[in-house]
Amino acid sequence: MASHSSSDLGARLLGEEESRPGSSSSSISDALDYTQDGSIDLFGQPALRSKTGGWRTSAFILGTECCERLAFYGINANLVMYLTKELHQGNATAAKNVAVWAGTGYLTPLIGAFIADSFLGRFKTIAAFSTLYVVGLVLLTLSSSLPSLTPPDCPPDVHKCPKASLGQLSVFYTALYLVALGMGGIKPCVSAFGADQFDDEHKSEKKKKSHFFNWFYLSINLGALIASTVLVYVQDNISWSLGYAIPALAMVLAISCYLAGGRYYRHKRPAGSALTRVAQVLVAACRKWMVEVPSDETFLYGFHDKNSAIEGSRKIEHTEEFKFLDKAATVTTRDRMLEQPPSPWNLCTVSEVEDVKQVVSIMPIWASNIFFSTVFAQMYSLFVEQGTRMERRLARGFYVPPACMSLFEVGTVLLMVPLYDRVIVKLVRRYSGRHHGFTLLQRMGIGLFLSIFPMVSACLVERKRLEMAATLGMVDDAVNPVPMTIFWQVPQYSLIGMAETFTFVGQLEFFYEQAPDSMRSLGTALALTTYGLGYYTNSLMISVVTKITRSGSSPGWISNNLNRGHLDYYFATMAGIAVVNVLWYVRCARGYKYKETSVIDPPVV
Repeated sequence: MASHSSSDLGARLLGEEESRPGSSSSSISDALDYTQDGSIDLFGQPALRSKTGGWRTSAFILGTECCERLAFYGINANLVMYLTKELHQGNATAAKNVAVWAGTGYLTPLIGAFIADSFLGRFKTIAAFSTLYVVGLVLLTLSSSLPSLTPPDCPPDVHKCPKASLGQLSVFYTALYLVALGMGGIKPCVSAFGADQFDDEHKSEKKKKSHFFNWFYLSINLGALIASTVLVYVQDNISWSLGYAIPALAMVLAISCYLAGGRYYRHKRPAGSALTRVAQVLVAACRKWMVEVPSDETFLYGFHDKNSAIEGSRKIEHTEEFKFLDKAATVTTRDRMLEQPPSPWNLCTVSEVEDVKQVVSIMPIWASNIFFSTVFAQMYSLFVEQGTRMERRLARGFYVPPACMSLFEVGTVLLMVPLYDRVIVKLVRRYSGRHHGFTLLQRMGIGLFLSIFPMVSACLVERKRLEMAATLGMVDDAVNPVPMTIFWQVPQYSLIGMAETFTFVGQLEFFYEQAPDSMRSLGTALALTTYGLGYYTNSLMISVVTKITRSGSSPGWISNNLNRGHLDYYFATMAGIAVVNVLWYVRCARGYKYKETSVIDPPVV
C-alpha cells in the first residue's frame, strides 16, 4: 500500500497533469472518490464510490436475504410438525431433532467464513454454497412427495404409528443437512458483504451502514413472515411437497437476485486464513513465554507501520489488554540473527497481534448471547408443541396451524425495526449525543433483559392450560386440545420479537464492526454460531430434563401427553437462567473497550 497523504496525492496529481489544462481538478476528484477502507471492484481495482456499493447494491443483497430466509423458515417453522405427523416421531425426539438441525445450520458458517476470508472472498462463496442449498431443497421436496420415501399414514385410533425406515430417514436427513451446509456459506457472508458496500472511513456512508443492519434484519423477517403464514398453511392444509417446493423456487430467485448485482459490488480481498494467523500469534507468544515485553510499545515489531500487515485491512491501534500476546511481537536477539523476513510462527507484527486480541476480547460478549438463542429456539419446538394442545379453531372449518403463531414474533419485528430506526434512535440521541442512540452493547443488553419475559409468559400460559386440563378431567387425553385459545401464546411470541430487535440486530452489527477487517466473515460467523449453540443448548436441556424428570410412573416435564407433563417448570427454569445470563453480560460489557483503527492510505492513480 502507498504511504501518501491526501494532500501529497493531490500535489502529485497537479504536477503530473499541469501540461493538460482542465484535467487536474477531475483527477483530484477521481482520487478522492476512491473508497478509503481498502475495498476493490469486480476487476480487482480500487473501488470508485460513485460507481460501486451503497444502497444500489445493498438492495440486491437485501432481496437475496429475504428469499433465502423464506426458504429456511419455510422448513424450520413447521419442521417439528412434519417430524411428529409425517415421520411419527415423539414430542421430545422431534424437538431435539429440530434443535440439532437448526443448530448445525448456524455452526456451518464457520466453514463458510474460513473459505471466504481465506480463498474465495464473500461474493464467490455465497454463489457456490447457494448451489448446495438448492440441491438440498430439491431433494427435500422429493423426500416429502414420493410415497416410497415416506412412512405409511398413521391408522385412526392407533397410538403407535409405523416409523420411517432407515432409508427414508437417510434421504430426508441428507436433504436437511445439505441445506444446513449451504446455509453455512451464505449466512456468514451475506450480511458482511452487504456492510462492505459502505465505506467505514466516509462519514455519510458509515451512518448508512448502521441503517443497513436494521433493514437487513427487516428483510430476514419479511421472508420469515411469508414462511410462517403462506408456507405453513400450504404445508398443513394442501401438501408438504408443495410447501417445500416453494422454498426451492425462492432460493433460485435469491441466487438470480444476487448475481444481478454483478459488477456494481464492492469486494474485500481474501486475506488468507484467519485461523492460521490466530494460531501463529498464539504459537509465537507461547514460544516466548519467558521473554519480557518491552515497557516502550514502540519497540514492538511493526509498531511504526502505518497500515496493517494484511493488505486491504485497517490497522488496529495497540492496546494494553492481554499483554501476554505482545510477546509474539517482541523482537529478541535470536529474531535479529535469524531469517529475514522472520517466520510468522516466531515473530508477528503488532497489527497481527492486535487482530487476535480483538477476537479474544469479544468472546465473553459472544458467550452471553448463546442463551438468548436458546430462548429464541423455543418458538420452533416447545412453543409449537404447546400450541397443538390448545384450541386452534378460528372459524368454521379453519384451524390456526401452531407454527403460524410465529407470525406474531415476525410482525413485532417488522413493526419494531422501523420504529427503532426512525423514532427510538432519535429520542435516545437527544440524551446520549450518539448518532446511533444506544451503543451496540447497550442495545444487545436491552434485548437480553427482555428475553426473560417470553419465558415467564410461556410458563404462566402453560400453568393455566394444565389447570384447565385438570379441571375438565382431560389429564389423560393425549388427542383433544384443551378449550383454551391458542392466542394466549401471542405475548410470548411478541416479547421474543421485541427482544430480538435489540439483541440480534445489535449482535450482527457488533461482530461485524468489532472484528478485524480481515476477519469480518469470521466475525459474522461467530454471531451466527450463537444461534447454533443456542439450539444445541436447547436440545441438551431437553435431553437432560427428560432424563432427570422421567422415572417410573412419572412421564417427565416434556411428556408425549403434555397434559401429564410440566412444561411450565421447564419454562420457569429457562427464565431463571436468562436472569443469570443478563447479570453475566453486564459484567462482561462493563469491561469491554471498542476497537480503534487507522485509515488506509488512498490508492495511487
